[in-house]
Amino acid sequence: MIHIDNILVPTDFGEPADAAIQYARALAAEFASRVHLVHVVPEPVAYPWGTELSTFSLANILSESEAGAIERLQTFASSLGLPADRVVTHAAVGRPVDKILDYIGGQRIDLVVMGTHGRGAVGHLLVGSVAERIVRHSPVPVLTVHSAPAAAAERAARLHKEVMAS
Repeated sequence: MIHIDNILVPTDFGEPADAAIQYARALAAEFASRVHLVHVVPEPVAYPWGTELSTFSLANILSESEAGAIERLQTFASSLGLPADRVVTHAAVGRPVDKILDYIGGQRIDLVVMGTHGRGAVGHLLVGSVAERIVRHSPVPVLTVHSAPAAAAERAARLHKEVMAS
């Protein structure tokens, strides 16, 4: 039998990530899994506009961003309806793909559930896709959620209801 003890949900706090959280919650209820909610604050130097920020206190900006992410993650965690000992929150600063892959290995993650923005080919060329790179490099299965948030939430709620009824 497949054991899913630890589910990772990387979030950028966007709508697709919200839908992924709903799926992870339903799966966690089914498998009595621990859910890891993770947000990575991207380092500005990784982007073309990053050098323009060098006159500001970059360390303070990143620290404040990380603290804000932790608060938002804790809010999400409390709204999941899972026991507190089954929800882990973590925020980090760095390259999202690298930090997520490091977290997978370091926390013995069994499944990654993440949202996708569904950008077209041009969007992938210009911005890339964290989800696509995680799918390609993850040592564990990745469930991607690309759906309208309301429809995804409805399906996840229906799945949760079915799980609880069985």
